[in-house]
Amino acid sequence: MGRLARMRIDWIERALDGLHRASRRRGLAGSPPHLLAGIDGERAAFFYLRRKGYVVVARRWSAGNLPGDIDLIAWHGPMLCFIEVKTRTAHDMTPAEVAIDQHKRNILRRLARRYIRQLPGEAAPPVRFDVVSVYLVPGKEKEITHFENYFGWNERRRDWE
Repeated sequence: MGRLARMRIDWIERALDGLHRASRRRGLAGSPPHLLAGIDGERAAFFYLRRKGYVVVARRWSAGNLPGDIDLIAWHGPMLCFIEVKTRTAHDMTPAEVAIDQHKRNILRRLARRYIRQLPGEAAPPVRFDVVSVYLVPGKEKEITHFENYFGWNERRRDWE
């Protein structure tokens, strides 16, 4: 991605941050703090991925009749990425990405299957499940870590589980 494109994304992010702060004072003021932090984290992850060259095609996608949603769906070249964003406002003992347990992974897989079925064409694209952890610690620079291919279609045991 070129310097001009990155500058454009930075400008758009700053403009949307300003609009978001203004909307918080009006409509979102009564929302629980954890929901506001989650929205801020998803927006930070969105711009982070855009800077890395991802083409985000959906935010907070849901199938309607299935529980849950997918935070971000993006193309990275020919790869379709289903991205779960975990946001924290403090560094705890356990990292944010560990919060994605087997139940949550199963929900994301089910939603991903539904999303893929609605795509045009007969062949399904290659798919990857990513996790982006975002730390929005007050008074500090935001920290974003992207875990590509965090889990797959089948359950694999990780060292920390």
